[in-house]
Amino acid sequence: MNKRSLPAPVIRRLPRYFRYLEQLKSEGVERISSGKLAELMSSTASQVRQDFSCFGKLGQQGYGYNVAKLAAEFGDILGVNEKRSIILIGAGHLGRAIATNFDFSHYGFYLSAAFDVKPELFETYIVDGVAIHDIEHLESYIELYKPQAAVLTLTQTAAQECAERLVACGVKYLWNFANIELKLQGPDIVVEDVRFSDSILVMSYYMVER
Repeated sequence: MNKRSLPAPVIRRLPRYFRYLEQLKSEGVERISSGKLAELMSSTASQVRQDFSCFGKLGQQGYGYNVAKLAAEFGDILGVNEKRSIILIGAGHLGRAIATNFDFSHYGFYLSAAFDVKPELFETYIVDGVAIHDIEHLESYIELYKPQAAVLTLTQTAAQECAERLVACGVKYLWNFANIELKLQGPDIVVEDVRFSDSILVMSYYMVER
């Protein structure tokens, strides 16, 4: 199956399956049933089987699923074995926290460069080996090094313009922390939004006395 033809809800659940399978593999678990996996994920066995049916025959009746094999299969589908260049736009506190603490290499990426508007940051390093460049050099850098994706950790007011610049240069995969819904036009553009405000408000909802 073409990965792009997968139902969106299955794509959203796939990283969770991969995370749990990797954990099970690290614990030495060799096989698991759909019911047990569903129990771990607070799901249902029928949902697991339905999702897995999108990928063909993955398990055996009476045996279940081979954990290592399934983790490798899903890891391949998710591209964790790739080595794709990603750049970071915005070298402030959030950008530095992500660059320092997130292991891009574990998920098929390597951070190749960072960009900012502050002159005092130019040609310093956000992490070892990853230089911070003047945002004015963004287009020339992309033309030369061809990064495939970008992390946006800049202000809401700057995010839209920067995203348009990236897309115009052919960078169509954006991991957006700018807390703004980007309006972008063009084929195959993928924006993955991370909204801290939405997450904490969901928690707040459960805290409100009713």
